[in-house]
Amino acid sequence: MTKKWNMRKGNSECIAQLSDQLGLSSITATVLVNRGILEVEPARQWLSINSPEVHDPFQMADMEKAVDRLQQAIVQQEKICCYGDYDVDGISATSLYVLFLQQQGALVDFYIPDRKLEGYGLNENAIRRLAGSGVTVLVTIDCGTSSHQEIDLAQALGLDVIITDHHQILGSHPQAFAFLNPQRMDCRYPFKGLCSGGLALKVATAYSLKFGQADVDVKSYTDLAALATVADMVPLQDENRWIVREGLKQMAGSARPGIQALKQTAGIQGICTEGIVAFQLAPTINAAGRLAHARLGVELFTSQLLEDAFPIARQLDGLNRQRRTIEQAVVSEAVNMIDGKDLPGAIVVGDRTWHVGVVGIVASRLVERYYRPSVVVSFNEEGFGRGSVRSVPGVDVCKLLAQCSDLLEGFGGHPAAAGLQVRQEQFSAFRQRMSELAFAAINEEARNPVLHIDAAVALQHVHPQLIGELEQLHPFGMGNPEPTFLGQHVKVLEKRIVGDDHLKLVVRQEGSVPFECMGFRMGAMEHLAGLENSMIDIVFVPEINRWNGMDRVQLRIRDLKVKERPGVSVC
Repeated sequence: MTKKWNMRKGNSECIAQLSDQLGLSSITATVLVNRGILEVEPARQWLSINSPEVHDPFQMADMEKAVDRLQQAIVQQEKICCYGDYDVDGISATSLYVLFLQQQGALVDFYIPDRKLEGYGLNENAIRRLAGSGVTVLVTIDCGTSSHQEIDLAQALGLDVIITDHHQILGSHPQAFAFLNPQRMDCRYPFKGLCSGGLALKVATAYSLKFGQADVDVKSYTDLAALATVADMVPLQDENRWIVREGLKQMAGSARPGIQALKQTAGIQGICTEGIVAFQLAPTINAAGRLAHARLGVELFTSQLLEDAFPIARQLDGLNRQRRTIEQAVVSEAVNMIDGKDLPGAIVVGDRTWHVGVVGIVASRLVERYYRPSVVVSFNEEGFGRGSVRSVPGVDVCKLLAQCSDLLEGFGGHPAAAGLQVRQEQFSAFRQRMSELAFAAINEEARNPVLHIDAAVALQHVHPQLIGELEQLHPFGMGNPEPTFLGQHVKVLEKRIVGDDHLKLVVRQEGSVPFECMGFRMGAMEHLAGLENSMIDIVFVPEINRWNGMDRVQLRIRDLKVKERPGVSVC
């Protein structure tokens, strides 16, 4: 897919001021300005690791009502159940609630539905079983916002339901005992970007402020909130930056047995970056809910002993390897359905043989390949389908799904990602309408991905000191993209394909030393054959490659254009 390169245009006066007063290179100052940090004090706070931006949790609508009810349940030893989702956000937040409430002396258990048998969110059979087991307080985690019928049933059966969720609110509020969701129009909480892990941390903070014990450190749960925040791709701005920074520090120390076991099983030593969390830890945790049962993730994180955590971590690692094999097969089948045909406004594919546990990640792969909103559905033998939706920037898939609601059994999620249920007899009509709506929502200029570039730099200025400065801007992710630069007129000295179709180059620019470059999943691109001795323009992220005790500067390729080779297309 050809990418459009967009060079950001920073304010030169602001760049010079930040560089001069904060002692930064002009490159780092440019990145700050490109993130909207134009003045010295906000920039100083952005760079500081000791200035958390946290808000009063009692600004959240229904927060006091929720913690008062939890306190009553703890004092009276009522049975509390934490009902979570089966993704990393739900697993991590459920673990946080269980551990925190246990520390307060609560009688608490958890429930996560089976992805294949029950699907996402609350279901009536589970609620009846929980009510029959004596549960009187039900805390929903990463679900509940759209579960009106199920919550009405729970309340009728004598359960006080406390919803903690962050999904979009489509229509009226559910009639729960308490409804904590920063997306509520009447919620005064100033930051709307919390995931359910961050929301769980705020509930624990609020409870501790009002009823807490001196020996309980709520900050000790920040590692779980950080896992959820990175994995759920919420904006890494405001207090999410502090959650992730603090949580990554805790994960580096690995005080929690479950995280220590997970890291050791994956061969991760020392520091944890958001990249390690997003691409190594999170997929392994997610494998529980995809191929087995998400309770394995909660059991891992609530393990008190390393010897109890290791068998679970090894099981999750094996499930993740199995998941990759299944995912590759489904992606291949989906691509065969699409290639050779006119590209529609939205990719909508489904099959009875596909594993429901991989539909979300397959949808993401299709977005990467075709740059279209993508829907992937797994149908059971009765023709009932569960699917996942992933979007492209600027297209709110929840709004599109709302316009297809008469063809769906249910849906919910975020602007960029959602889930749905659809019957096979409605699938063809849904596919056509979804494609038409998506086509209308994407203007012509947005039909190809845009790669934003912070600055053109000379490679001789890319060194460990610069990377050290840029690392102060961590964590990178949604809302704070990693610094990305352009190197022009760069000569390719060597080219190899390594690992799983990764492109490895050695390049040099006039006046620079040679640099190793890695282009992940770029090795199979046929038009990159014969790059040796070519001149290229390269868009890259500078990073330190730590291997066998040695640190070397490496350029991670985001895109490249071949120069001086007439007739060769660009990637």
